[in-house]
Amino acid sequence: MSNLAKISLSTAVLLIVSIGICLSAGYIGSTYTTSEIPTWYAGLHKPDLSPPSWVFAPVWTALYILMGFSLFLIVRSTGKKSDIAVSLLLFGLQLVLNVLWSFVFFSLHSIFFGLLCIIALLGILLCTIIQTFRVSLTASLLLVPYLFWVCFATYLNYCLFVLNPTAFNIF
Repeated sequence: MSNLAKISLSTAVLLIVSIGICLSAGYIGSTYTTSEIPTWYAGLHKPDLSPPSWVFAPVWTALYILMGFSLFLIVRSTGKKSDIAVSLLLFGLQLVLNVLWSFVFFSLHSIFFGLLCIIALLGILLCTIIQTFRVSLTASLLLVPYLFWVCFATYLNYCLFVLNPTAFNIF
């Protein structure tokens, strides 16, 4: 019997739900983003390292799927309950900040508060990775590509802030 055949139905459902939670966060964020890319975002001065807009959706989708696998491994961990609880709390917080950044940056057109939000996301994500390491090395490592992408997104957000001083929007 193959390893896939040995997976129980409850395990499969938990995996699907874990990935679904993360993809749902991405979907919610995209509702704030999609209409603003060809309009407001297209009109901003961008740094030379800014990728074309079409790159973001597939990259984020792949990252949300990796995040879902990470969440699955955290929930399935047999580690200390307190470590798992803290990992889940931080994981949830970084998902909220992820969605909040999309809202603040794209819906409110606030590059400055978007920058503050993504810096907070970066800090909480780093804490999540460190904490999750106590629960599951694999779950922690699955979040590393996301960390690199958020570092890059933070750089882009900062450059947009510097390159678009007239776009400074507090609210």
